Amino acid sequence: MNRRVSKAIFPVAGLGTRFLPATKSVPKEIMTLVDRPLIQYAIDEARAAGIEDFIFVTSRGKSALEDYFDLAPDLESALEQKGKTELLEILRSTNMDSGTIAYLRQHKALGLGHAVSCARKLIGDEPFAVILPDDVIAAEKPCLQQMVEAYQDTGGAMVAAMEVAPEQTSSYGVLDVADQNGAVTKVRGMVEKPAQGTAPSNLAVIGRYILTPQVLKNMDSIGRGAGGEIQLTDAIAQEITAGRDVFGYSFKGERYDCGSKAGFLQATVAFALARDDLRDDLAGFLADLHNGQQA
Repeated sequence: MNRRVSKAIFPVAGLGTRFLPATKSVPKEIMTLVDRPLIQYAIDEARAAGIEDFIFVTSRGKSALEDYFDLAPDLESALEQKGKTELLEILRSTNMDSGTIAYLRQHKALGLGHAVSCARKLIGDEPFAVILPDDVIAAEKPCLQQMVEAYQDTGGAMVAAMEVAPEQTSSYGVLDVADQNGAVTKVRGMVEKPAQGTAPSNLAVIGRYILTPQVLKNMDSIGRGAGGEIQLTDAIAQEITAGRDVFGYSFKGERYDCGSKAGFLQATVAFALARDDLRDDLAGFLADLHNGQQA
């Protein structure tokens, strides 16, 4: 059996410029999807997959992110005194135990690969997960949990994958498929943001990874790739070049790109409609809005 995955890296150093001016004072990862910040969805998914150590790669101006996971004794006390036990339990579920969470600074914006490599000393010689909070995935069984279960059989490195329209492949890392067995794809190559019409498939890499420490070592030799940045995809592709296994995992679930405004709005509607306490009011509003536009 392959080693257990108990550590996860959350690269959250980005400036969130697509959401300005909101992100001038609020980190993108704290922006609220219905009633929870984006980062909470990522944390909940990691916990469901058995992650115990949470490593955040941050940058200047992200102190609100650290505060979010800290205790709020005054607020807890106020809720307790008012008998708001349900809200109190929700609040406490966001707390992170001392020692389970670490914060590292990425001092220069050199790409996702560089951000992940900032955590190499905390990873040591263990396999680890990487979760990009921008990619919110609604699934009956959380995406990373699906991957961890598959990883126990495959080992190697694994990336979450989904089919995208051919004209969208230039926005993603794309897999060159060697063999497919159900949800698991053996990969013979990876290309980061291929030029239009040159993608080896339409199977794109999505923001969930299970990687080996060797991938971090690969960062030292790959140099800068697409966009002049150190690309995580390139470091994973080095594993294939070295003859080590890399797999794509086609997860069951719906992915929302909350790094874009349209994707964030789509996720907000979808997650709200999935809530018993919000569905009827929102569905009625959307129906009225639709009918009004057609009138």
